[in-house]
Amino acid sequence: MLYTTMKNKWTRVIAAAVGAVIYALGVNLFLVPLNLYTGGIMGVCQLIRTLVYQALGVTNGYDFSGILYYVLNVPIFLLAFRSLGKDFLRSSLIALTVYTLTLSLVPIPTTPLVEDMLTGCLLGGAIVGLGCGIVLTCGASCGGTDMLGLCFSKRGARFTIGRLNIVFNGILYGLCGILFSVETMIYSILYIVFCSVVLDRTHQQSVNVQMLIFTKNHAVDLSEYIMKHLHRGVTWWDGQGAYTNEPVKIICVCLSKYEINDLREELHRQDPHAFYIVQEGVHLSDNFIRRLSE
Repeated sequence: MLYTTMKNKWTRVIAAAVGAVIYALGVNLFLVPLNLYTGGIMGVCQLIRTLVYQALGVTNGYDFSGILYYVLNVPIFLLAFRSLGKDFLRSSLIALTVYTLTLSLVPIPTTPLVEDMLTGCLLGGAIVGLGCGIVLTCGASCGGTDMLGLCFSKRGARFTIGRLNIVFNGILYGLCGILFSVETMIYSILYIVFCSVVLDRTHQQSVNVQMLIFTKNHAVDLSEYIMKHLHRGVTWWDGQGAYTNEPVKIICVCLSKYEINDLREELHRQDPHAFYIVQEGVHLSDNFIRRLSE
């Protein structure tokens, strides 16, 4: 996976900057020409831009939504300073700056690159989801509601990223349907749904998993690896095979999905005959530590 293959933090920062460029290109080249709106605070900035241009009677003015987005993120970064850590904020500030510069400097096509609205919003959603997923996987964020949600979740709040985005985007797209057209609202919703699907496939740090490992002779060594290298808690208990009647240790650990590969490799190295079960999407209490970067 992307995160585990790039151990150097500056390599991840560069990769996050590349992801920010991809993110911005998806917005400028596919969404804006189709008059669609991305979600979150960036969507609000686009909405403000459109309303200002309509009030002034401007048709092809400079798109200042990227600059406005950067300004609105200043208080968000200040709010997140204590909760998310200096390394995460440093990487996120670089990603946000690259994202804003790309939005501001890359010219928006006068005609859509893809004429079909459905194809355009799905293609734009795939590109934006990929770019945003790369940024998040590299331990950074382009700000906005994602950073607010991360800040709340780190503080143990029940108002998570998903819930915050649902409420925020519900209000935003409702306004789009009232101010513009139902068609704009529907295609914007289709875009954000497809973007979320691609994002979830790319970014796996927010996916919680439970892993049960069945081993006969390596429970101590495996548990030490999990606690010392993955910094996760371990619970084990004694079991017995119903067919063989042989004793077995059952190790239970909860971790983020992106940590699974490291544990699988170590498990195969220590005990190639071990059996394990991975369950995704488990609900974990607020005591579970959500790590953004190492």
